[in-house]
Amino acid sequence: MAATPSLHSKLPLWEPSIFDTMNQVSRKYNALNLAQGYPDFGTDPELVRLLQQAVADGHNQYAPMAGVYTLREAIAAKTESLYGACYDPETEITLTNGATQAIFTAIAASIRPGDEVIIFKPAYDCYEPTVKAHGGIPVLQQLQGEDFHIDWEALEAAIGPKTRMLVLNSPHNPSGTVLKAADLLRLEKLLENTNILVLSDEAYEHLVYDGLEHQSFCRYPGLRERTFICASFGKTFHVTGWKLGYCLAPAALMQEFQKLHEFIVFSVNHPAQRAVCQYLEDPSRYLDLNAFFQRKRDLFLEALQGSRFRWKPSEGTYFQLLDYSAISGEPDRDFAEALAREHGVAAIPISVFNLNREDRHQLRFCFAKADDTLLRAAEILCRL
Repeated sequence: MAATPSLHSKLPLWEPSIFDTMNQVSRKYNALNLAQGYPDFGTDPELVRLLQQAVADGHNQYAPMAGVYTLREAIAAKTESLYGACYDPETEITLTNGATQAIFTAIAASIRPGDEVIIFKPAYDCYEPTVKAHGGIPVLQQLQGEDFHIDWEALEAAIGPKTRMLVLNSPHNPSGTVLKAADLLRLEKLLENTNILVLSDEAYEHLVYDGLEHQSFCRYPGLRERTFICASFGKTFHVTGWKLGYCLAPAALMQEFQKLHEFIVFSVNHPAQRAVCQYLEDPSRYLDLNAFFQRKRDLFLEALQGSRFRWKPSEGTYFQLLDYSAISGEPDRDFAEALAREHGVAAIPISVFNLNREDRHQLRFCFAKADDTLLRAAEILCRL
């Protein structure tokens, strides 16, 4: 029998996803799964009805490559209404197979071997491998302090002649912090007169709390002109399994994005696009999400009062970091696995996302769960 031809791996140091690992641990020990970021409550029946209607109406063949035009129009209208930025539905918006595919395609379109890409750690785990797979060189910057702020002096020093792109994420997964207007104004000034691109992961744009406001990169002209903005309907409307997202970018950048998009997926879920297009007609369905999830955050944290965990309330996303250093000195990955195995609650250890695997004794808990799930988890955590 002939030997299988060898393959030179583009990701020789690849490790299994911590999300997949903790989901397996959660299933093995039948733990409450506050690890991976998806809801355990149902989808709005009206959105389900709209999907069923789209299927019944025959929207079951390929959608246009860039996405259903009426949905692109709806995205453009929503973006202008919220952020005052105008995007042409014809040339500057593409529907994608989730935000992760939008991120992958934007990097693939932009990065050549030897290009440097600045990534802020802790970071969603798709950024760095995607850069490496396309021959780019990740330049890693650790966010600082309990508020996970950018070290601006370190960033300025990291920018050099090979810098091609910065990847930023706000609201930020996993820390739950959000960039402020002063941050984006400073970044706009820093990148002025450069040829550096920006990838802005805004998958949690509608989940911002305590009166804060999401600072989309498209609000700032000097950033808008150089930025791929990646967003997620799956996260927004509790349908992560639909894998429906989109990318916004200036026409010249989007042209290159679409050249690769055509051959990566060509087009994405047609009936889901039709359903979401109609669902967006009522803006309250996304404008009310901050209040919906802030109530869940507050319910979870109130139930943790009296526990030995420490925390800074999440400013955005549906993730809450808890510091367990008063409970145990174990490495966070060991503590997370023991928490699921021995106590029945699954969470994500944060060190895997940090520069040099720095362990701050923090776990990430998802509060996009039914109230009963959150209260049962908090009761267990309070006993530690």
